[in-house]
Amino acid sequence: MSLAYIVREGLSGFARAKLAFVASISAMTVALALIGILILIGFQARQLSEWLTKRVGQIDVFLHHVDEPTGRTLRDRIVNLPGVESATYISKREAIRVFRREFGEGAETFLSDGGDFLPASVKVQVKPERTNPESLNRMIKTLRGQPHVDDVVYNSRALTAVQQNLSTLTWVGISLGLVILLAAVFLVANTIRLTIYARRLLIKTMKLVGATDSFIRKPFLVEGLVQGLLGGMVGAAFMGGMNALLLWFVPQLQNQPWPGGHPLVMVLALVGFGLVLGWLGSLFAIRKFVKSVTLN
Repeated sequence: MSLAYIVREGLSGFARAKLAFVASISAMTVALALIGILILIGFQARQLSEWLTKRVGQIDVFLHHVDEPTGRTLRDRIVNLPGVESATYISKREAIRVFRREFGEGAETFLSDGGDFLPASVKVQVKPERTNPESLNRMIKTLRGQPHVDDVVYNSRALTAVQQNLSTLTWVGISLGLVILLAAVFLVANTIRLTIYARRLLIKTMKLVGATDSFIRKPFLVEGLVQGLLGGMVGAAFMGGMNALLLWFVPQLQNQPWPGGHPLVMVLALVGFGLVLGWLGSLFAIRKFVKSVTLN
């Protein structure tokens, strides 16, 4: 049996069962679009969690009675501590500049004494893998033991809330993803089984004339691949439309990266998954159905 014959017979099946073909493509489109949207939501949630973790992983180390060379030397010592990603020295003059920018015209009321209440400081950014209460507490204890350190401040309440919410979000996302994936596989497999059942008389006729099970299966596998390809393409287009709608409502997400770094990666992933889904669905459905067809 030639490859040309297999492909031709696989494609001709669409004309014989148009309604079943449309139903199968629709089922794959819905399934793949749901999976794509879930991946996008999960990816954006991950990006947001990393941003929040970075925000709560900032420690302000306030200094007292230091000149600028001493402050910068202390900054160099802090940046080499385990778990520190970066450290920035903020002089008293820079602190006054930031205060003026943040408070606007009302800042001069508080700066009448020259801003003596504003100390020099070192802003410490902790590495994401060390942004947890236990590691931060150890780091704060180390920072407080450094010379010229007056106080060490970080948002412990926000860190605890972020850690708890991230844990909840992760488990909800995994559970929802598994449910959608299982539902997608079940939906596609049953739809393909219906399309094959619609042509049970054709399969029985082929067996009556002596066709082997392998001969019967191959065109259906090609048909499943084509269905998966079209379902993946339509699903990717639908997912892109939903993403465009989201960006229209939330323009702040315009510059957010895509999974894999480019939208094309997501499209290819959905098309590839559609091909696998179509092939596996056809393989299991036709194998079981062909064996159940009797010649009585």
